Amino acid sequence: MTSHPRLLSPLTLRGQTLRNRIVFGAHTNNMSDQGIPGPRMEGYFVERALGGAGMIVTEPVPVHRTGVLTRGNLLHSSDEIIPYFQQITDRVKEAGAVICQQLYHVGAHGDSDLSFAPHWSPSGGPSYHDSDGSHRMTENEIEELLAAHLAAAVRAQKSGFQGVEVWAAYHSLLDQFWTPWSNNRDDKWGGSLENRTRFSRTLIENIRRACGEDFIVGMAISYSTAYSATLSAESLCEIISLHDETGHLDYVTVGAGSYLEFDAIIPPFTHGEKLTTPLTVQLKALVKHAKITSEAGVRTPENAETILSAGEADLVSIVRGQIADPHLARKTTEGRVEDIRGCISCNQMCWGRRSRDYWISCLINPSAGREFEWGGDRFVKADVAKSVLVVGAGPAGLEAARGAAERGHRVEIVEALPVVGGQFRLAGVQPRRAQILDLMEWYERQFGKLSVNLRLNTYLDEDEIAAHPADIVILATGSLPDEKGFQRWLPHLESLPGIEAGGVWSPEAVLRREARLGDAVVVYDEGSNWRGVGTAWALAEAGKKVTIVTPEAFVGKEIARTAADGAARRRMAKLGVKFVTESCLSRWHGNGVTLHSLLTGEEETIPASALVMATTNRAFDPFPETFAGKTTYRIGDCTAPRLAAYAFHEGRKLALSL
Repeated sequence: MTSHPRLLSPLTLRGQTLRNRIVFGAHTNNMSDQGIPGPRMEGYFVERALGGAGMIVTEPVPVHRTGVLTRGNLLHSSDEIIPYFQQITDRVKEAGAVICQQLYHVGAHGDSDLSFAPHWSPSGGPSYHDSDGSHRMTENEIEELLAAHLAAAVRAQKSGFQGVEVWAAYHSLLDQFWTPWSNNRDDKWGGSLENRTRFSRTLIENIRRACGEDFIVGMAISYSTAYSATLSAESLCEIISLHDETGHLDYVTVGAGSYLEFDAIIPPFTHGEKLTTPLTVQLKALVKHAKITSEAGVRTPENAETILSAGEADLVSIVRGQIADPHLARKTTEGRVEDIRGCISCNQMCWGRRSRDYWISCLINPSAGREFEWGGDRFVKADVAKSVLVVGAGPAGLEAARGAAERGHRVEIVEALPVVGGQFRLAGVQPRRAQILDLMEWYERQFGKLSVNLRLNTYLDEDEIAAHPADIVILATGSLPDEKGFQRWLPHLESLPGIEAGGVWSPEAVLRREARLGDAVVVYDEGSNWRGVGTAWALAEAGKKVTIVTPEAFVGKEIARTAADGAARRRMAKLGVKFVTESCLSRWHGNGVTLHSLLTGEEETIPASALVMATTNRAFDPFPETFAGKTTYRIGDCTAPRLAAYAFHEGRKLALSL
């Protein structure tokens, strides 16, 4: 008996049977090579099909030259992509998944740096992607875009896709036609609801006529309550009902957010889960033909089963959950939910890389995007089993130990602290970040299943490592806070003046509750990431009077790429945190700190009972370069302090090579 009966039940769309209700929904993975879907994209999608997903909706294809949005976008208006996609669709279908392709045009919110074309929109409104304006389409240009969508759908069918998903989410082109504030046309494409939906209804009817009755046609929409000008739930229901009445629409995927509420599109851990069920419930009660897919904040099989069993949707789109563990569906089917590597909603390497126009990956699954190089998210047994000692159980050590054991090596991992995870574990005690602690528990469960010998509260010195019987030594000893308080933007100062007065702490000491802080705390956040922001937030939640000082132009600059910075600043502002930007510290006085403005050079002293210095750590590597008779490797922060993603990456990469 399965504990996920609704999630694992099949569903048929246009004669195509989905083996379960788990969709790997459309998202921009940015993996094309000069617009061609090559080995990186192929490996990425095939791995999720092998992992058991019921349906895969691939990377959105821009339908027109005015819709190019990312460097990694697929070629628009070109049959050159057909044979490459045929190879992908053949392999995905062979692995048992149904595969569709999303078609999109972003309307006013284009990217001229990539398209080198004006943004086409219904009424010529401003872009919410950049500072550009857009071009109000003529009727001939509207017809041109209808033809471009149709050509893209026919091209998808020739490529072996079993359907297409028309993109009307996030205030894209179709949504711009639907929404009165972005469509003030007075011709047949604007005004009444019938006119405002004419473009999308005509588009879908054209695809149905050209591609036939056995071709799946879906639509992606989104729901946002941030602004009254965007479409309400009632308006969206009315719009979808019009489309559903035609019988041409087979499913509707409901996401969250829009270009006006961007952080909800790919909701980080600062947001709640199951964000779209308020609308999917209403749509389920309304539509007669289309199936309803809930997306955004559906992270786990438990989330998904709850939605489906309550009748709140027919399908669930789990995207980041299947980036983090591409075998989520298979493990659920096999009754091994506890073995799923759960997404931690960090957005660091998925949206974080996409926001900088790189191909996406995953902080906790560095195989994402490298499946064609690394053999997927799977391990091949080594020809010869060896004895491996891993020193340090932070992210690098944890992943190296797990990966080595998966390959059949005999692994022992030692950690000086009483818990695994190192500094990354401390991030899990920051507000809303407990999913990191879940990941630590996952590692410990995997160690038990793989017979990894985990020894906590164990510090090995040089002689003990040299005497250990292991063939291979992996040093993953991490990094330590800089005790001098060196500031990057005051490089002439070797240390923070006045640091000898005491009362200066690291974020790690604060989160381990070792610091004696008093009531008024200044956090100097040089990294402008969660090490400083999350610590300031935690202190404010604990009732401290907090001032966060950063040399950057705004607090949380480095986490802006994850779309979580705004939510963090809003919460801290409500807690009374004071923000001081573009400033450094001239001196610590023991009971206050002198701030130095990088803009004017002016200085101001503010009272404080403690100072927390979130500056760059120093590598901790107290051991000799090699140990006689042993192969020695170094990974993670002990080589250079960096973000956790690179530690996980180095651990996985090394394990695959052993």
